[in-house]
Amino acid sequence: MGKTGGRGDFEWVYTDQPHTSRRKEILAKYPQIKSLMGPDPQLKWVVSGMVLTQFLACFLVQDLSWKWIFFWAYAFGGCINHSLTLAIHDISHNVAFGNKLAKWNRWFAMWANLPIGLPYSAAFKKYHIDHHRYLGGDQLDVDIPTDFEGWFFCTPARKILWLFLQPLFYALRPLVVNPKPVGRLEIQNAMVQLVVDLIIYYLWGVKPIVYLIAGSILGMGLHPISGHFIAEHYMFLKGHETYSYYGALNLITFNVGYHMEHHDFPSIPGSKLPQVKEIAAEYYDSLPQHTSWSRVLWDFVFDDSIGPYSRIKREK
Repeated sequence: MGKTGGRGDFEWVYTDQPHTSRRKEILAKYPQIKSLMGPDPQLKWVVSGMVLTQFLACFLVQDLSWKWIFFWAYAFGGCINHSLTLAIHDISHNVAFGNKLAKWNRWFAMWANLPIGLPYSAAFKKYHIDHHRYLGGDQLDVDIPTDFEGWFFCTPARKILWLFLQPLFYALRPLVVNPKPVGRLEIQNAMVQLVVDLIIYYLWGVKPIVYLIAGSILGMGLHPISGHFIAEHYMFLKGHETYSYYGALNLITFNVGYHMEHHDFPSIPGSKLPQVKEIAAEYYDSLPQHTSWSRVLWDFVFDDSIGPYSRIKREK
């Protein structure tokens, strides 16, 4: 499976995450940033357009051969579905309808979830809160790989396999690291998703269902957009646990590349994060950043010093 190497454990630190103190300092110097907080009125229209595009694609692919089903699932559907998972990420911070209409955000996230093919949005919200509140927290932040992942996926071939299986690990890791009771919203999410999947199957057969689910799995696996999974928090430079990317792929990923800005100000919609960087440029320009998500994936696979263990962790 290739040469072994790299880290033998996570990078353990005993300091608080940097985002809390930086947020306070920036707000003290630039209080106008508070005006960027709140809902994005355009988000619901952009997301709805993407959902309807995928429903149209379901109609168009129903008579295609299987090879073309998987081709379009990777090349087109995977891009849209991955982007929709990042819309759900934005919506989890209540930026579609605001904090006063929190339930509307949860239901709208289920609408955004429909083309993904599998229920996802309600459970994501529950765990994503912990990711922000306890960044790097042992047994709390389920974004961090398990010890098994760090130990086993330590060669180029194994790391490629790990990247391909990213959706599986993201789905199963919370059940191992920090299991939580299933709530009413998750049951509703599953029921809504099942009903819509059955309607699609009744109207157009099994191929559109395969197109949607395969697009989600392939688009979140070994795919150029998936470089953001690694770019955001893997420690490419010692002591730095969050990185931004300011390239063109932000245009189709709701600016998730502005990740330092997002963790500093999670209540600001992705569409307005470039304004945060513009206003407080001196806080971000000097920090390490990535210039290519594809390069991130390449370095992750072939640099022996980087792997699933390359994450900063804190005692819970």
